[in-house]
Formats: sequence, structure tokens, C-alpha cells
Amino acid sequence: MARSTSRFVCQTCGDAFLRWEGQCRSCDAWNSLVETVVRASPAGSRSSGRAAGPVSDRAVALADIGETDVPRWPTGLGELDRVLGGGIVPGSVVLVGGEPGIGKSTLLLQVAAGIGGEVLYATGEESAPQVRMRAARLGLLDGPSGASIAVLAEHDIGRIVEQARLTRPALVVVDSIQTATVDELDGAAGSVGQVREATVRLMDLAKGEGIAVILVGHVTKDGSIAGPKTMEHLVDAVVAIEGERYAALRIVRAAKNRFGSTDEVGVFEMAAQGLMEIADPARAFLAEQADAAPGRVVAPILEGSRPLLVEVQALVAPAGYGTPARRASGIDPNRLSLLIAVLGRRAGIALGTFDVYANLAGGLSVGEPGLDLPLAIALASSLRDRPLAADTVVIGEVGLLGELRVVAGLDRRLKEAARLGFGRAIVPRASRGNPHTEVSGLAIDQVATLREAVAAALDPTDTHRGTVPAMLG
Repeated sequence: MARSTSRFVCQTCGDAFLRWEGQCRSCDAWNSLVETVVRASPAGSRSSGRAAGPVSDRAVALADIGETDVPRWPTGLGELDRVLGGGIVPGSVVLVGGEPGIGKSTLLLQVAAGIGGEVLYATGEESAPQVRMRAARLGLLDGPSGASIAVLAEHDIGRIVEQARLTRPALVVVDSIQTATVDELDGAAGSVGQVREATVRLMDLAKGEGIAVILVGHVTKDGSIAGPKTMEHLVDAVVAIEGERYAALRIVRAAKNRFGSTDEVGVFEMAAQGLMEIADPARAFLAEQADAAPGRVVAPILEGSRPLLVEVQALVAPAGYGTPARRASGIDPNRLSLLIAVLGRRAGIALGTFDVYANLAGGLSVGEPGLDLPLAIALASSLRDRPLAADTVVIGEVGLLGELRVVAGLDRRLKEAARLGFGRAIVPRASRGNPHTEVSGLAIDQVATLREAVAAALDPTDTHRGTVPAMLG
């Protein structure tokens, strides 16, 4: 048996030391030493860095490699399967992250019940009775899941791996990876060395035994998954659960997926029975009250292949004193500042002395440039205290010169808006060689500049689109 010892390895130069030091003596980097397990190679091994398993003696041409049809296991949640690319791949490692109380443990308990096989649920944060209480609330004790899910209240990775190799489940859930520990390391649970080594051992279990592994990861203050970035590089998929903790809607999206696309999103609603799939996600982020209001604009966005309609809200108020406030929720604040500058310079809408607040209803976060035009019109609408017609949607990208650019998938966005009952759309003017497709029941108003778009949205009867006053107070 090969002995395992620990060394403190510098993450900058790779040099190893017997004990931790604040500064690496080789490269002078500060706080770069991380405790790492070093396994001595057994005598007669061919290579210390070679992975276990059969190794081919010669390279094989790409065209000569036989096709491998990798099956997927449906999770019982169609929205999650959409994000994962069709289900969980056997032998894969999936990292699920999200803020505290967002529903990570609830979602994974539902996945464990719906996968249709034996599941080992290892929890280091809760006791077995606490997991049973959640399962009872979700109604999972009476069905087949009550006997197929084995709960192990353990944080030691060695024991979890041993139990998994003994029972051979189809899926192993570790809740959470920040509470897992490795005996060979002296660091506390959640330290860089512990998290990385625990992930490596669970990855060896998944790849060597063909057992799918799902890890729960905590989230830091800035919204990223806690732990070393190497942990995200090791796993096959990184899934994030987003949304307001005290709101009902939850968004599931993949930041990394080796077996599918990272563009798809899943929409859920938190209920007493757990996370429930939304029947019509396209209208999930629209407010129930559809009355027109100043600063409210509906935008058809595209998340992967799925069009969604979101409500962009803006509030412009006179600044009391000091520097005017700029606040954004769900929208890139740098993009908000850029649009304020473009509105003032290219459309005559000066917002330099006003406090500006922008928000996406429903807790959704969107980074696509197609929100530029809806946000700009929402700001102008709030400043002029003039509402946009309730049956109008707006989409388009705004350039620094005030010109408008067509966004991708515009036809799909407009068809979805027409399906939901909207009757008018303000979009960038199409090029002559690539005109917009006509959508039944939807009047498409094409504009070329931001100044024209503001006039079309707030002064629909104005035929002189380029004569917006210099100050719209």
C-alpha cells in the first residue's frame, strides 16, 4: 500500500514544504501555501502520474474511435434535465451552488427521489432525523424513495467513499463539500486543501466506479462558489440556483457543462411541496398587474433556446445632495452607467443630477445586451412620468453613438410576445438584406436610433421622430 503524507504546496511555483509559512521561500508569494496530500508511488509502478484504469499502448486515430452511447438518468424534474442536457450522466460529478436557504438541499432530495435508483445521501450539515423531516414535508417517505434513499450523517470523505463502494448506489449526494474532511489533512473543514482533496477523491469514485456524484457548494458574499477555483475545473458541471430568498421563483442555470449546453435555464417555484416546475416560464417574470406605469417596460429576452418576457423597472428621482445614486438589481451596473451617458449625449435626456434605480422583476439576473433599449426607455419614461403602453414590448442593443443593433433570435422573441397577448413591438431597424419576419397579431415598429426609439415609445403619435427636445424634464 502506498503511504499518504501531506505537504504544503505553493500554488504559484509548485514547491513543497513540510510546514505552513506565510511567504513561499522559493517565489516570495504570500499566502500561497496549501496543504495537499502527497501519495507515494508503490514500488514497480510504471508512472506516478498515470490515472488508474486500462491504458492503451498506442494512440488511436479520432475516426477509428468507436461511438459510445452514454445513457442519461432523468431526475424527474424536466426543468433540471433541460439545464443538464437531458439528465445526469453516470460517472459524472456535478457541483450545485446557491445562497443559504435558496433550496439546494430541497432540490437534491427531490432529485434523489426521482432518479429511480439507489441513492446515498451523505450530509455533514444535518442529522438523519432532520433529513427525514424534510423528506416528510416533501411527501417522499411513502413512495419508493423512502426505501431507495440511504442517509449517511457523515463528513469524513473516506467513510463516505467506503460506504459508496460497499453499497454501489447509482447516485451519491454530498451536502455539503465545505463540511467534508480528509483524515490525512490537518486543516479545518472548508479550507482550500480539504475542499480540493475531498473533491479529488469523490471524482476518483465517480470515474472509477461509474457512480454519479452531486456536490453541494456554499456561496461567498460576491455570489461565487466558495472554495478553490480548481474545484470547479475538476467537476463536469457547475449548476447555480438563483433568485430572491424570500421570493417564490428560482432560476437554475449551468455555468459549466461538459455534456450539454450552458445556455439553458430552468424555472421553478418554491412551494410547500418543494420546487415545482413552472408550466409557462415565459410569463413567470411578468407582474400580475399589467397596467401601464411610468418606468415599466416589458422586454422579450432569450435564455438559451427559450424566450422569456421580463419586466424592466426604472425609477428616476432628483438627487438630494452629493453624488447621485446609481443602483441596479439584476442588471450590470456598468451597463446602466453607460446608458445614462448615451441618453444624455445622443438622446437629449440628461440624468446627471438624478438618482437612478433599475431593477428586473422576479429576481432574475440578465446580462445580454438586448436589455439596453428597454432599460433606456424605462429611464426616459420614469423621468418624463409618461407610461409606455401596456401591450408594448421593447428589445434592442444600444451603441455608444446612439445607434440600435438587432439582437439574435428576434423572431422567436416576438412570436412569444404575440402568443402572450402583446400587440406592439419596438425593435431596431433591420438591414435590407435581412428583414424582420412579420408576426401575426403584432405591429412591429422599427427604429434606427435611440432618439427615435424614445419618441416611438413615449410619443407614438409624433411623426417627427428625430425632434425630441434637448431636455425631457
